[in-house]
Amino acid sequence: MKRTLLLAAFLLLGNMLAFAQSADEKAVAAAIEKLRVAMLDANEAELLKLTAPALSYGHSNGLLEDQKEFIRALTSGESNFTKIDLSEQTISISGDVAMVRHKLMGDTHNKGKDPAAVRLGVFMVLQKVKGNWVLLGRQAFKLL
Repeated sequence: MKRTLLLAAFLLLGNMLAFAQSADEKAVAAAIEKLRVAMLDANEAELLKLTAPALSYGHSNGLLEDQKEFIRALTSGESNFTKIDLSEQTISISGDVAMVRHKLMGDTHNKGKDPAAVRLGVFMVLQKVKGNWVLLGRQAFKLL
């Protein structure tokens, strides 16, 4: 009887942990989607909500930006995405930290340059702050 109760308790705990993980994964995926839309729209208020003040945003060309520079570049049109499609996304969560990998295919029309297609691999780190997932770090690399 005790073994049966112990087994039932472990199974219940496992199901609860799986549900919590699933809920966090869904919340992270939703935050990534909101960030994708905010980048396309160059929405300063949303970008501020979705990124951490300590943001480290790495571009595929080696350029690093903090939160202020990242948002300024998007809202000024210096960095202008006209299309962003994400695929092959994976999310791994450890406590209040999420690691996200995906492929980004898109189009840019950056200030002073001709329109260009981008094919990137992206690694992102998000942190759960006051119940919200915010982008803490991002590094992109060019796909062959």
